Amino acid sequence: MNNNSSYASHKKTSQSPNSNYINMSEASSIFVHAIPETGRLLPSASRWNSIEVEFGSIFPSSKPHDDTISKYSKSYSFRLAIADRSRFKRFVFINIASVLLIIVAVLLFVFLHHKHHDRGPSSNLPLVLEHTLSFFDAQKSGILPRNNPVKFRGDSGLNDVDIKRNNASLVGGFYDSGSNIKFSFTTAYTVTLLSWSVAEYHEKYSAMGQLDHVKDIIKWGSDYLLKLFVPGDSEDEGLIYSQVGSTDTSTNPNNDITCWQRPEDMTYSRPISTCTTSASDLAGEITAALSAASLIFIENKAYSNRLVQTAQKLFNSAKNNKNQGTYSSNKECGDASRDFYKSTSFLDELAWGSTWLFFATGDFSHLQYATETFQLALNDTVSDNRVFDWNNKIAANAILLTRLRYLHDPGYPYEDTLKHCSEMIDAIMCSYLSPPKWMGWVKTVTPGGLILPSPFNISSSLQFASTASFLSKLYSDYLNILQVPARSCSANSFSPQALKNFADSQINYILGKNPMKMSYVVGFGDRYPKQVHHRAASIPWDGKHYNCSEGEKWRLSKDPNPNTLLGAMVAGPSYDDKFTDQRDQPKFTEPTIARNAGLVAALAALVDPSFLGMSKFNGGIDQDRIFAKIT
Repeated sequence: MNNNSSYASHKKTSQSPNSNYINMSEASSIFVHAIPETGRLLPSASRWNSIEVEFGSIFPSSKPHDDTISKYSKSYSFRLAIADRSRFKRFVFINIASVLLIIVAVLLFVFLHHKHHDRGPSSNLPLVLEHTLSFFDAQKSGILPRNNPVKFRGDSGLNDVDIKRNNASLVGGFYDSGSNIKFSFTTAYTVTLLSWSVAEYHEKYSAMGQLDHVKDIIKWGSDYLLKLFVPGDSEDEGLIYSQVGSTDTSTNPNNDITCWQRPEDMTYSRPISTCTTSASDLAGEITAALSAASLIFIENKAYSNRLVQTAQKLFNSAKNNKNQGTYSSNKECGDASRDFYKSTSFLDELAWGSTWLFFATGDFSHLQYATETFQLALNDTVSDNRVFDWNNKIAANAILLTRLRYLHDPGYPYEDTLKHCSEMIDAIMCSYLSPPKWMGWVKTVTPGGLILPSPFNISSSLQFASTASFLSKLYSDYLNILQVPARSCSANSFSPQALKNFADSQINYILGKNPMKMSYVVGFGDRYPKQVHHRAASIPWDGKHYNCSEGEKWRLSKDPNPNTLLGAMVAGPSYDDKFTDQRDQPKFTEPTIARNAGLVAALAALVDPSFLGMSKFNGGIDQDRIFAKIT
């Protein structure tokens, strides 16, 4: 090694950081640096901390790599002579009989093992993933495709038009939950999270035959998000549509909450809420969604560029607006949203949006803004940083920046924030594996083992468990890529396998390994919720129009829903693992697109790549797609 400062004559290799060897055919030298967490040299993404390495002077890695073929080989020659044919025949017979006995013993063991030992629901994850994606087809608003797989849904919301502003069409998007409201905030979060899971596990989705399906869902959402931003005359101005539908009964007693009616039958007025780009959290989340989706459609250059360009315009407007704040604090913007999706901060969304915009463009000014704003967000966010949901992006942003540090380190001047992120993620992982027994007067784990990272928000318990599973499995895959056997926080340590086991335990709980012995995903398992709080699923699809009063009898009915809302994950059980399967108890039985997005991401992460004929080494991660725009 030497510290030669001349860079002009040298090329950097394209080897990924997890390689145990360097491709000598590409260059005579490269620039590398070391991060303690990785345990070995990594290619440098910048020259601030690099040293030049001459090929031939690097010692082989001391860590084994199953996919690396040894350059050393040995061969031995033997002469075999048969002195006694009868003994040889007995030898052959005994060996054949032994092999057959071993085969029979293995088959019996496997048969009895499968018969008497429950393998758990995790072996069915590809099927569950297929189901959970179908839920989004049931939530589509607008003119549905002819091949829409959900047969109890039709065209709806065709009058979602802003007549005051040049007849701007807001047809499309997703109904948020069991009601018929469309919330821009949760739609954007859903698109971001689904896109992130595809960016990470692109090959898995393809191997499961679900890539086209999930991309269709993402595009349905991103097409709608493109309609939500209207640029203003100056860079710090602009209009954002925040909501379609209302809970206000002052002007009309019938609305999306009081009226129990299928979306196809809606005749009541649906007010449209608007914000300026001072709604920083909403602008940041839409920016993140459009940017993340652009990486999924990177092969479609025209569409990908349109997503990125809109994201940049929106983000610049929000960043330059002098009146930054939360969308739900503005009466005109998010008054109706306050009861459902009240935002407690906006800096985490600005950092989140800027991070994804950096990945989508490769523009390091966005990374600079992201790292600076992230540090500010740590002091501003009210919610627990262990929680990843529509309201809090701290943990998710930290793991994204940790990914950048470990697998494509940008170096100076970002290293302090990135190091802080990796330390934070280690602490969060320890809190998942060994949570405190109590938070205030509430337990942080149910008796059945469901983690409660936000125990005061029990109606979203399964949502929080899903996203915690996704983050923990994702982090374990990053560590496996780097061949890091363990990480630590304070006096505790954990392995990648421990993180996977935790993620498995939470998803298995959701899928039926719980005290209720019930799957909380509709259509999966022998027992699952039958009275889901959902208008379209609870009213027969019989060609008849039901008004609000007629629909009310279906809400109050004690019969199972006539339509199976396949793949919907309900809100979940109480602190003591109890669940009430009643349609008029939405705190137990209502599904949402945000909840299902977290479950889809966790399922994609946990599907065993070896089941799909893929290498198990890196968990099926696509290491490069998320870095495609970064040079």
